[in-house]
Amino acid sequence: MIIDGGPRRNMNTAKMLNSFAEGARSVGQEVEVKTVRLYELDYKGCMSCMACKVKGRASNLCKFKDALTPVLEEIAQADGLVLGSPIYFGDVTGQMRTFLERLAFPWLSYNDYRMTAPKRMPVVLVTTMNGLPERNNSNGYGSMEYCLSAALGEPKHLIAYNTYQVNHYDRFELAGFSEEAKRKWRDEHWEKDLQKAFDAGRQMAEM
Repeated sequence: MIIDGGPRRNMNTAKMLNSFAEGARSVGQEVEVKTVRLYELDYKGCMSCMACKVKGRASNLCKFKDALTPVLEEIAQADGLVLGSPIYFGDVTGQMRTFLERLAFPWLSYNDYRMTAPKRMPVVLVTTMNGLPERNNSNGYGSMEYCLSAALGEPKHLIAYNTYQVNHYDRFELAGFSEEAKRKWRDEHWEKDLQKAFDAGRQMAEM
């Protein structure tokens, strides 16, 4: 299951996730890959309804019903999970954070504070950002990464730095950025980033 937390269908995050999917499918026809775009769903974050914590009926799947419910059910049966998000103001998008609340809160036991997902599986966390490796103010997936690690297993990270924000810089008020420098970085790194995503997809499928 690939969860795309970015708003744009054809920009950096989507392309990284598409490359991951291609890598997974390259293993063979028996590999099923599904991509869900969060910005196309109508859903809410955790409603604090506590339905997942009711005595005798506790569940490690969110009980709130909306467009996210079937996605969470599919993830519970998946053999691998890939999350992708651009970095906005140092964090993943609001849609990704909202999704992670719904995914992880049912895993948390308030009896002993263990994190128990329906099953463990490999996890890859993809982020794309404007920052450079030496000037990276990203919190990434923040505290939610601990929840993913405790419940599913230690995630692998794929980070694409210094990505293009737009295709044509001369159309926008972006004078603080050098398109020439961006282009140079992209020419040196972008295809390698896509190849890393492809390889990670293949590796997950082979597992």
